[in-house]
Amino acid sequence: MSAMSSDSEERLIASRPPPTPQGGAMYWLRTRLFSGPINSVVSIVTLLLIARLVWPVIDWALIEADWVGNSRADCTGDGACWVFISTRWSQIVYGFYPVAERWRVDIVLGLFFALIAWLVIPRLPGKKVAALMALVGLPIIAWVLLLGGVFGLAHVPTRAWGGLMLTLTIAAVGIVGSLPLGVVLALGRRSKMPLVRAVCVIFIEFWRGVPLITVLFMSSVMLPLFVPAEVEFDKLLRALIGIMLFWSAYMAEVVRSGLQAIDKGQGEAGAALGLGYWLRMRLIILPQALKLVIPGIVNTFIALFKDTSLVLIIGLFDVLSIIQAGLTDSDWLGFAIEGYVFAALVFWVFCFGMSRYSQIIERRLDKGYQR
Repeated sequence: MSAMSSDSEERLIASRPPPTPQGGAMYWLRTRLFSGPINSVVSIVTLLLIARLVWPVIDWALIEADWVGNSRADCTGDGACWVFISTRWSQIVYGFYPVAERWRVDIVLGLFFALIAWLVIPRLPGKKVAALMALVGLPIIAWVLLLGGVFGLAHVPTRAWGGLMLTLTIAAVGIVGSLPLGVVLALGRRSKMPLVRAVCVIFIEFWRGVPLITVLFMSSVMLPLFVPAEVEFDKLLRALIGIMLFWSAYMAEVVRSGLQAIDKGQGEAGAALGLGYWLRMRLIILPQALKLVIPGIVNTFIALFKDTSLVLIIGLFDVLSIIQAGLTDSDWLGFAIEGYVFAALVFWVFCFGMSRYSQIIERRLDKGYQR
């Protein structure tokens, strides 16, 4: 017995330390920043540089800034003067829209952000209804409410639109219009019918070959010269059509890259099941292709959103143009930094929001490939 007990003791494995917790801030710091002597030194030096560069910005923008007031005389601190933004807030949001009619803009913006929240929050039901409202219902309601002239609403011409409402209008119409048109163009470019393929190729290459400024200039200045004098197109409507056509060409190439990544056997399997061309595309090919190119699609949306500021060249004042116009006011000379920082913050919020949401969509749709 004593010999067997001695053999068992010799085979015992030495005790090991407990496993390290795989979560929490300390685990993240230990594995990402201070995983070794060299990494620790580099992390400390980098953090010191960031603190050296960022702290003056925080001090200027938040701590020493002036927030409340009615004129530049209220800007007495050493930091930023956000009084310039607060006094022009209504113009930044509504542009030149009549004050008495701005409740219509509030309704449209409220519906816009409510639908965005409905689509973005995963737990909310009825996504198809929300998507239908966003693609069809909201554009109709927005156009009727903002333009007026019906149901007793006063007519407000589009030249009075401006600011953030105009930026969101151009971006929303461009995004909603360019995606489906881009899908159709991508399918047409891969079509086996020579005439359809040629038309799509010419359309895509033409719009990709000219800058957006040229498109806006042609739609605003040159197009009226080629139509009868009695025919009058609204300037904003012409710009919206031009932007939608321009970005649909880029979107078509993004979608085409996704279509080319799908194995040919997917379509052949659908055909073997008796599915026609459109059913194969709608049920098998396009869902997979669009999922593969989500980053490219969102990248195009972000570029479109940032290019809305180019409408200034045809006399439309988006949020950036409204801020620039305010900087020329003799009462507010010298506050250009505050204006441009605020404009950059507005664009960053929307572009970063689209980028983060696309990553959430990618993670949700990628569950089928996770092991």
